[in-house]
Amino acid sequence: MAKKKNKEAEAPEVEIQDQVTDATEGIDEMTEEQVEPQLDEVAVLTQEKSELKDKHLRLLAEFENYKKRTVREKIDLMSNAAKDTLSALLPVVDDFDRAKKMSDDEGSEEVFPDGVTMVYNKLHLTLKNMGLTAMETNGEVFDAEMHEAVTEIPAPTEDMKGKVIDTIEKGFLLNDKIIRHAKVVVGK
Repeated sequence: MAKKKNKEAEAPEVEIQDQVTDATEGIDEMTEEQVEPQLDEVAVLTQEKSELKDKHLRLLAEFENYKKRTVREKIDLMSNAAKDTLSALLPVVDDFDRAKKMSDDEGSEEVFPDGVTMVYNKLHLTLKNMGLTAMETNGEVFDAEMHEAVTEIPAPTEDMKGKVIDTIEKGFLLNDKIIRHAKVVVGK
């Protein structure tokens, strides 16, 4: 039985070898004029093959870039999903900060009860955990990408020229992206 299988396995090899022999029999007898068009055809086919391979590789690279870009966009979208909600809360945070500042002044009659202070601290902690941070602007060099200049005033000292003298409205960053520019007064 093993001999029978070997004879069956050898049969396709014999057929292929016969086909190769039949195809190559007349090559020695071909003239140069007959070989030249076949060589040209081989060159054209080789060039087409390399072009198709190049096209395929470019397509694969483009697809990989697409996958990376969509993953990056999805991560960015998820990290900034709360942007609209937090932007809507910023005026409330500003009012809360002003009320706290007024109650902290020494001559103020306003008192911030302990419960309200706890709510104030919890609100700021929650916003910080969501990635919201306030910009520190006073004394910093004016940067048009970070700050919005409301007005310019003469600088009190020479080293304050071109720097932020006062902050009218705090700027905020959400995961290191600006969601509100700081409105500032700049020294000139």
